Amino acid sequence: MPEDNPIPSRGPACLICGKPAVTEHRPFCSKRCRDIDLGRWLRGVYRVETDEGPEDDQDPAQAG
Repeated sequence: MPEDNPIPSRGPACLICGKPAVTEHRPFCSKRCRDIDLGRWLRGVYRVETDEGPEDDQDPAQAG
């Protein structure tokens, strides 16, 4: 008999609030925490560091 609530995973805690992660939203506990994380990526709060400088960010079609 399926349950309405997803089963919490035995892995790490939610990256946003620290509650146990849920399989459906892993590594988060809920859609809310998943959406908070996505918003942080879209606003530029999180960044992946590279060796490229600002001038390396040009579109090759626009470059000289």
